[in-house]
Amino acid sequence: MNKTVELSGKRILITGATGFVAEPIVKALAADNQVFAGARYKKAEDRQKIEASGAQPVMLDLAADDWPQLPQQVDYVLNLAVAKSGKWHIDLPVNAESLGRLMLKYRDCAGFLHVSSTAVYAYDSATPHAESSSLGDNHRSLFETYSISKIAAETVARFVAGQFGVPLTIARLNVPYGDFPCWPYFHYMMMKNNMAIDVHPDTPNCYSPIHADDYIARLPYLLAAASSSAPTFNLGGSQVVSIEDWCGYIGELTGLQPRYNITDKALGSMVTDSSKLEQLAGPTRIDWREGVRRMLQVMAPEALQA
Repeated sequence: MNKTVELSGKRILITGATGFVAEPIVKALAADNQVFAGARYKKAEDRQKIEASGAQPVMLDLAADDWPQLPQQVDYVLNLAVAKSGKWHIDLPVNAESLGRLMLKYRDCAGFLHVSSTAVYAYDSATPHAESSSLGDNHRSLFETYSISKIAAETVARFVAGQFGVPLTIARLNVPYGDFPCWPYFHYMMMKNNMAIDVHPDTPNCYSPIHADDYIARLPYLLAAASSSAPTFNLGGSQVVSIEDWCGYIGELTGLQPRYNITDKALGSMVTDSSKLEQLAGPTRIDWREGVRRMLQVMAPEALQA
């Protein structure tokens, strides 16, 4: 495995800090660092939750012309903010142009991690996607602006990194899950309410889900890899798991039965080749069954029968 950075005693800005994926990161890093948690804070409880984690809430609206509450200097930036309004005139500039502006503001940081998505890849059934695989408008059927704005964001980030020498890593996140509202948890809720779960006709619908414990454990490696050449990694788990797999296992644990609606409007399989990430940080450690059980133990303990 490669080198890591020491994430202790650092000044770290995390954008999109109140999002489900970012919250475990904020909590983990705030234990040993000064974490600035950037978000719009539309709800008072969001600010309270961030404060309870030990991080400092800072107002950040990437669509705004300036960001007066942001700290002047930080050691690391983790960008998890994303606009998903479905409106091109909002999502493209916020996700791409504002990312470039943020990188220029912190061009002297020791490392900038931009969390992208495997939604940038063209659909290719369950074929594993390497970082060099073809890009495409993967999520158009559900989120019209999402994939293209993610591709645009990566393009802007690479340009800024190369042009201005900003140490950057791009991490394409697969299916994140854990003790928070996530795709497997939403499927549990649909099963509980006897709702049909959309699946693509090209079954099984396979992914490379990654537990929060594992994506947090990879942060020191991803930040250490940052350079102006903008290395890119698939941030997914080492196990290939289908929607049918995790819904079936949720059924074993709860006694609920999944119902499926087969439709070509559902997102199809998105398996990622994890070899590049594993060379950097080793294989993921949380078995998906353990992760799903833990998710239910925290989020819906009353549902467990096994």
